[in-house]
Amino acid sequence: MIRIAVLGAGRIGRIHGRNAANHPDARLVAVADPHAPAAQELAAATGAEVAALDEIVERSDVDAILICTPTTTHADLIERGARAGKAVFCEKPVDLSSERIETCLATVEKAGTPLMIGFNRRFDPNFAALRRRLADGEVGEVELVTILSRDPGPPPVSYIATSGGLFRDMMIHDLDMARFLLLGDEPVEVHAVGSSLVDPAIGQAGDVDTAAVLLKTAKGRIVQISNSRRATYGYDQRVEVHGSKGMIRAGNIHRTTVEVANAAGVTADPVQDFFLERYADAYRDELTTFLNAVRDGKPCNPTGRDGLMAQRLADAATESARSGKSVRL
Repeated sequence: MIRIAVLGAGRIGRIHGRNAANHPDARLVAVADPHAPAAQELAAATGAEVAALDEIVERSDVDAILICTPTTTHADLIERGARAGKAVFCEKPVDLSSERIETCLATVEKAGTPLMIGFNRRFDPNFAALRRRLADGEVGEVELVTILSRDPGPPPVSYIATSGGLFRDMMIHDLDMARFLLLGDEPVEVHAVGSSLVDPAIGQAGDVDTAAVLLKTAKGRIVQISNSRRATYGYDQRVEVHGSKGMIRAGNIHRTTVEVANAAGVTADPVQDFFLERYADAYRDELTTFLNAVRDGKPCNPTGRDGLMAQRLADAATESARSGKSVRL
């Protein structure tokens, strides 16, 4: 049994904490959060105990920590966990600064401890199956990748102010997915555009809520990414890859598979409308992958470098959207 502590008992901490408590190969030992009621609620629901963050990182009965705290704390906590000899799982991003990520990864490498970054979409059963079939050559050489990611509604403007912007906060998942599907052919050019069309307050806060990015790889492959903070029909998550032998795609997940056909046409239930529901299986499989790597002494994947590469793409997209010019990497 791998003994786990969760740092952060907010929305994502509750997901990981409950998954750890229910996992046959893990035991949730402790929960830490500066907001005591949140920590107490998660601990009561999972049979764990509430502990101070400083205590958790140093405890001998903790093998691994799951970092689910605000972004500004991630790099420091990763380093502390690594120095204490803990295996570390950290929600994306490692930090909003690529330079800070580099120093953090150097600390982890020196410590020689496992680190996995939480790009959960890689573990979605549909996207994972699509990637396996790409790697098997089912549609030939990848030529054009299209990724659509649209949220049902925008977050509070108070969140926007500290998020790092749409490209670093929301699109970073899609930038990582692009790298995942390109099978090692790294993007070398980024062109981005963005607008504030959903909520004027987001624009006033210096961010965008509607954006598109074009990536071009060293081999000339092209990726199109579309993001919006508004989708009136639910949580829109789609991927399509066009290759030399055909096309493969993964569509949205609906609340049910029921369809009704009548004189008015064919109707179906809406798509799922929240990321925790849409990616519930992905979060469980992600944790299993982390635990298996820790148990077997194998490298974790996605790696810290994956976190750094996605952040560099997000930085380039942010720069491109501001300047109106393509950015070479």
